[in-house]
Amino acid sequence: MPTSFFERAQTPALLVLEDGRSFRGVSFGAAGEAFGEAVFSTGMSGYQETLTDPSYHRQVVVATAPHIGNTGWNDEDDESSRIWVAGYVVRDLSRMRSNWRSNRSLDDELRSQGVVGIAEIDTRALTRHLRERGAMRVGISTTELDPEKLLAKVREVPAMAGSDLVADVTLSAEKVLPAVGEKRFTVAAIDLGIKDMTPTRMAARGIEVHLLPASVTLDELTTLNPDGVFFSNGPGDPATADAPMTLLQGVLDAGIPYFGICFGNQIFGRALGFGTYKLKYGHRGINQPVKDLRTGKVEITAQNHGFAVDAPLDKPTVTRWGTARVSHICLNDDVVEGLELTDDGDNLLAFSVQYHPEAAAGPHDSAYLFDRFVDVMRRRRELPSPTQSNTDQEN
Repeated sequence: MPTSFFERAQTPALLVLEDGRSFRGVSFGAAGEAFGEAVFSTGMSGYQETLTDPSYHRQVVVATAPHIGNTGWNDEDDESSRIWVAGYVVRDLSRMRSNWRSNRSLDDELRSQGVVGIAEIDTRALTRHLRERGAMRVGISTTELDPEKLLAKVREVPAMAGSDLVADVTLSAEKVLPAVGEKRFTVAAIDLGIKDMTPTRMAARGIEVHLLPASVTLDELTTLNPDGVFFSNGPGDPATADAPMTLLQGVLDAGIPYFGICFGNQIFGRALGFGTYKLKYGHRGINQPVKDLRTGKVEITAQNHGFAVDAPLDKPTVTRWGTARVSHICLNDDVVEGLELTDDGDNLLAFSVQYHPEAAAGPHDSAYLFDRFVDVMRRRRELPSPTQSNTDQEN
């Protein structure tokens, strides 16, 4: 019985998009069928981190880089406990793995986790189609090779818009990651689909990170007496995340510093009164240019999102907590890439970005954002308490 991809390379596979376009290739990974939203990622490396990112839950990822699999798979670079993509699409699967940390192949790992892949298709044509028509539902099959029959199955798959997927990826109970070295702060991190490197970056800065399920209540959160609250990345439509949005509004009411990334940026936008919308094909990859509107600095960032915040780029918005404004934009299309909330003295109270500063995989241009979070928490700790302020005024 053939065990490697190249021994099984004559096993046909079919990919069908919801608009009827189809591609024929060969099977790799697991046999069977996979359905989800077809999206493309422009990263030339970091496929292990991509495949284990919970934000890709229920998505079929198309790799735009033509040669995938050359670094194999290792036990160190996973960003969660499993592969989350529904399926994987590549042009050429590497015939060998050459990274010194690799201990198995990409094909072996997908097969062991039951993830269906298709190779040897024209991913350039597929990507151009998705750019022109937008992300759409898709099916991959090694068992149904009739395009019309597979298309009927694809059109039964729920669309990503309107999908509430956070409950599928969040942890079930609190988990604590201790600070590295001296503990300086305590952060309550809401797991909406968090990547492992994110709390690791915070712990390296002396932060004790309490990872909490998305169902946590404000009372449960505040019993930790956190110095700050963090909302992670995650899958699905942010318009469905009413409970996390209400929780965040309670955090802002309590005056607790906030930092959010990706899905956490979209929820922050909703909490501030802005809307969200679905992008035509999203931003996915590790080479997305973002501009900081305060400094003019340009960062190359890692991104994975199909929704965005609808906020004005040219003016601030007054909220009950302070002044909100767009802090970062994407240089490719002016999509909102960051938000900030400041008080009357222009002091930062809360902020978020649409991209991934933990950079796993990706460039480290944005690592300073974790330091910014530390600065905001430090400033709040140094402020006098309301009781102390009243005492000083009486004296």
